[in-house]
Amino acid sequence: MFIGKVIGNVVCTQKDESLQGLKLLVVQPLNDDLNPKGKPIIAIDTIRQSGQGDIVYMAKSKESSLPLDRELTASDAGIMGIIEHYHIQKMEE
Repeated sequence: MFIGKVIGNVVCTQKDESLQGLKLLVVQPLNDDLNPKGKPIIAIDTIRQSGQGDIVYMAKSKESSLPLDRELTASDAGIMGIIEHYHIQKMEE
């Protein structure tokens, strides 16, 4: 799993049948300090509650669609939950 921030949404008039009824969001992956890491990705909102500005945790590949309880969903990333609080205690070197 990894974390990211929802920075936008995607509107599609035509999409794979397995994605019908699902919200697609643009998510910027974040590092442990909540700074942007890499390029934004498109993720399905499996919890159907995520929105602009939310910090979320996600899964990739086949695990990205497990909460949907569908046999097969065309996705590379899926939002699993919204993070209300995030704290990392740095270990001294």
